[in-house]
Amino acid sequence: MNELELAAGLAPTPNYRYADVVGNRLFIAGQVPLDAFGALSGVGQVETQSEQCLANLFTLVEAHGFGRDDIHQLTIYVVGAHQNLLGAWAAIVRGLDSDVPPATLLGVQCLGYEHQLVELDARVERPG
Repeated sequence: MNELELAAGLAPTPNYRYADVVGNRLFIAGQVPLDAFGALSGVGQVETQSEQCLANLFTLVEAHGFGRDDIHQLTIYVVGAHQNLLGAWAAIVRGLDSDVPPATLLGVQCLGYEHQLVELDARVERPG
């Protein structure tokens, strides 16, 4: 189901696809801080988890033939205190070389994996 993503070095997903290409759009599942072996990166470290989510997003986008410039919107979900939101945001800004597309930063109560602090969703579309 996710052969392309697995070949690119992403971890297996439980019963869903990473992405679908429809025309010039890439619809993606939220990117989580799992390494290539499926282990959660940076337990308790919001910046490390943010960096892993962003790295996974870049890998996914490029595996499907899109570029980083095709990322046009981000939603960043962060568990915990306000300081966690600030840490996640700092990591995203660094990872995008201070060129962040329109973004929404949200504090949430919990995410799908135990000890997961960050999840990243994006709108990806290449020009017409």
